[in-house]
Amino acid sequence: MAKDLSIVIPCYNEGKNVYILYGRLKKVLLSLKKTYEIIYIDDGSRDDTFAFLEKIRSLDSNVRVVKFRKNFGQTAAFDAGFSLAEGKVIVSMDADLQNDPEDIPLLLGKMRQGFDVVCGWRADRKDPFLKKLTSKLANRVRKSFTKETIHDSGCSLRAYKKECFDGLTLYGEMHRYIPAILTWRGFKVSEVKVHHYPRQFGKTKYGAKRVLKGFLDLIVVKFWMQYSGRPMHLFGGLGFLTSFLGSLIGIYLAIMKFVYHQAIGNRPLLLLAVLLVIIGVQFIVFGILGDILIKTYYESNGKKNYLIEKIL
Repeated sequence: MAKDLSIVIPCYNEGKNVYILYGRLKKVLLSLKKTYEIIYIDDGSRDDTFAFLEKIRSLDSNVRVVKFRKNFGQTAAFDAGFSLAEGKVIVSMDADLQNDPEDIPLLLGKMRQGFDVVCGWRADRKDPFLKKLTSKLANRVRKSFTKETIHDSGCSLRAYKKECFDGLTLYGEMHRYIPAILTWRGFKVSEVKVHHYPRQFGKTKYGAKRVLKGFLDLIVVKFWMQYSGRPMHLFGGLGFLTSFLGSLIGIYLAIMKFVYHQAIGNRPLLLLAVLLVIIGVQFIVFGILGDILIKTYYESNGKKNYLIEKIL
């Protein structure tokens, strides 16, 4: 039987935090007077996180625990939780006590205004200066790529309607780009300011390596948002541009050869012209192959490149 709420919480070496979080979360959920489930995903923890999760599960039948065989990353943990969730609304949050469960009613209240997704915005963020600076720069880069207006893509505290994840698979570091992807798919996205607290126990998992991976995933998201329907528009455009430049250089060299009788065989421009034309042809071929692959992807998976909200 479907529940009103599913709370999805990835955990990685958060043994000192999960039990405290459960107590605070349980209090909020009981006050909402809704049916609920809490899904913890132990992302290959090496401390006593899973032991605490087993204890919590023994105390509350509404708790479900998933244990990964190793650390697969936060995005994989979210994807597993979203796939298992039975609630009409799915709320995601971190297990490190930096998110406040008491902000969940704010997310749900905003959602009742007609939004499909409501994101938390850590306006007064309690993190080290370097982490805040890196996150701020990453948010600016993300906005320039995706054109969406959410202030804080790194905040895990969010509420989604369950249908947001129909046909959506997450990988890499893509959990931070879920609002952008859902905006592209036509869902209504908003945000509310939420509380944020300093980390008390455990260590942050945020680092330069995750920033680089996140940027590479952003490029994939940008391509998927803008060119997944017709990759030929990207590769074909690049192909015609490079071929056109190569042809212009070739015409210039032909004029030098046949009008001004200058030798062009030893000019680097000749090699550049040939190279640009060849690269242009390759880009066009990539575009054709990309179109074929996209059509095969949609047809083989029974998917459409559109989503229907309702039929009257």
